[in-house]
Amino acid sequence: MAERLAGWVWVGGAALACVGGIVNVVGFLGYQHQAITHLTGNTSLLGAALVGGDGPATLHLAVMLGAFVAGAALGGLIVQDSALRLGRRYGVALSIESLMLFAAIPLFRQQHLAGPLLAAMACGLQNAMATSYSGAVVRTTHLSGMFTDLGIMLGHALRGMPLARRRLALCVLIISFFFAGGVLGAWLFARTGYGALYFPAVLTGAAGVGYVLYRQLHRNASA
Repeated sequence: MAERLAGWVWVGGAALACVGGIVNVVGFLGYQHQAITHLTGNTSLLGAALVGGDGPATLHLAVMLGAFVAGAALGGLIVQDSALRLGRRYGVALSIESLMLFAAIPLFRQQHLAGPLLAAMACGLQNAMATSYSGAVVRTTHLSGMFTDLGIMLGHALRGMPLARRRLALCVLIISFFFAGGVLGAWLFARTGYGALYFPAVLTGAAGVGYVLYRQLHRNASA
């Protein structure tokens, strides 16, 4: 049941989905209209660039994909588990993500490729921190899986099958806050340019500190 979702999962999932939405929309609106978290589209563009013989675009897209994978590898190295549960080193991962986003801002402003590369690494790291919770797939930087799960559950409901309420709640949460992040990111970009990334940078840093404090309080309460 959705009620069994721990409070830190609700808050963390919503916050990180918002971060993913902001970072991705800033990439679309900014440097070469480059999607940051949309690997499906970037992979398709890479194929088109290869066929078209566009060397610079091929290299650009290839390193973007590689940066996301490198961030995910770093996340796997730090967290060392794909199941979301209290006690993992999420605070460390979130703090590193925050530093990457802060570092990406001046590079974006200089129209340097390292800006979107750092942002892609940060999102790869975020996405790798946890990929499942109580049987539900968790992705906070893109929505294809969330919408697929939502469609499957709607189909099950139409057949009169039992509804996985926890999974449904998680899907709606991630989709809603990713969309809200996109709206907020577009609004901030129109007013502050790449300064819009300060919001997710601060948010992930605060989430990292908050997680460490929450974990400590939980540990003390269990002692």
